Amino acid sequence: MEERYLEAHVYIKGDVIGMGFRAWTKIQAKLNEIKGWARNNHEQEDRFGVHGGIEAVFQGKESSVERMISLVKEGPSIAHVDDVEVFWKEPKEIFEGFEIRK
Repeated sequence: MEERYLEAHVYIKGDVIGMGFRAWTKIQAKLNEIKGWARNNHEQEDRFGVHGGIEAVFQGKESSVERMISLVKEGPSIAHVDDVEVFWKEPKEIFEGFEIRK
């Protein structure tokens, strides 16, 4: 049976901005065949707190997306992840690769 192609919209909270987190995420996405994007988010103080966080979308096979979520819960060694919120949905737009957005 073929795995489903899914999308997870992810909000990563903690000491994650200025730590190379987005670049690290892009490398992990490539290694795990994940498409989508990641960006710093300073606009949702109610979600991230005053220091902001990282918002990302991961698309791929279900097992790959789940593995990617596990990876960002740990993050690169220099970062400190407090919490990861995940919202699953059916992809409306299929991404070609993984990009870091501004």
